[in-house]
Amino acid sequence: MVIAAHPAPSPVPSLRRAARVRHLGPNWYAAVMGTAIVGSAGVALPGHGAVPSGVLAGVWALSLIALTALLAARTLHWVHHRDQARAHLLDPAMAPFYGCLSMALLAVGAGAMTAGLPLLGTGTAVALDTVLFSAGTAVGLTAAVAVPYLMAVRHRAEPVAATPVWLLPLVAPMVSAALGPLLVPHLPAGQPRETLLLACFALFGLSLFMTLLMLALVFARLVTRGPLPLALTPTLFLVLGPLGQSTTALAKIADAAPGVVPAPYDRGLGVLAVLYGVPVMGFALLWLALSVAHVVRARRHGMGFAMTWWAFTFPVGTCVTGAAALARHTGLGCYDALAVALYTVLVGAWLAAATGTVRGLLSGELLAGPRPAPSALR
Repeated sequence: MVIAAHPAPSPVPSLRRAARVRHLGPNWYAAVMGTAIVGSAGVALPGHGAVPSGVLAGVWALSLIALTALLAARTLHWVHHRDQARAHLLDPAMAPFYGCLSMALLAVGAGAMTAGLPLLGTGTAVALDTVLFSAGTAVGLTAAVAVPYLMAVRHRAEPVAATPVWLLPLVAPMVSAALGPLLVPHLPAGQPRETLLLACFALFGLSLFMTLLMLALVFARLVTRGPLPLALTPTLFLVLGPLGQSTTALAKIADAAPGVVPAPYDRGLGVLAVLYGVPVMGFALLWLALSVAHVVRARRHGMGFAMTWWAFTFPVGTCVTGAAALARHTGLGCYDALAVALYTVLVGAWLAAATGTVRGLLSGELLAGPRPAPSALR
């Protein structure tokens, strides 16, 4: 009796999928953040009716789909490639990107309350934002402690290695500070509302002071050691994130303060929003000009597409919301114009980053074998 030989079983599909995500790092969450902010910033624009609400809702829906897909892919990564996941945590160039997970959750959650509201309705939007805000804030606070701790005791990075990427875990609580006030009106009146609002104010201070400490290292490295490596040059735009987001945060806290915190603190927060936001937005414009000059230089020296191009999106989006907030609080038309101009830059940056990402995924280049992470030492 002849027994037919059976062909060897093909690899389990889930294992094949897992192999594709071996080199999928937490930096990919930047694409989710950059997409979500296009919708949210569009809603914040003065007279935002110029941008169809359906378009903004569609962009937000895309960010929700991207977040869901990325969370699933990263779960596969942690289940099947724990060695690589641990390597990311111990890599000073990659570990700070865990702050992007927090900001992606927060940005999509807040987008549900703004750009996504026509699709979801108020009840569903509030529920989704509550879940994502809570998760994003918890992840952000954890990253704000854990990543600097790892940098001190395990990474031992030299000052010459300082890049704006180091800011990412420290900015995440500022995003919570800016987006938390959206939920304040949906809490019971009294202490629940005041507690959340003042918690957002505390997150503002936590992030601000930590960011100022780290920013000094980044600027010192830049002026004493010269330009960043070409692939890292776009990360200079990350500095705009805490600037625009802190301006937005104070304005949103001030907007929610009347009837939530007692007088005269409610009026004082409105004054602080302007006294803080105007000079910080001025510094943001200076840093934007400096960053653009460095990017132009890098392009002339051959800088090609990398996932760092997503640094052009979310930070600029926070400046859009910051400028729009100042326009609302000061009544000055120049801030209206600034918000519209920056939003135009944001849309162009998103198109460039999204196009490069899609091409890289289709070619397999972005998920192909490991390339040494760009180092500020080179």
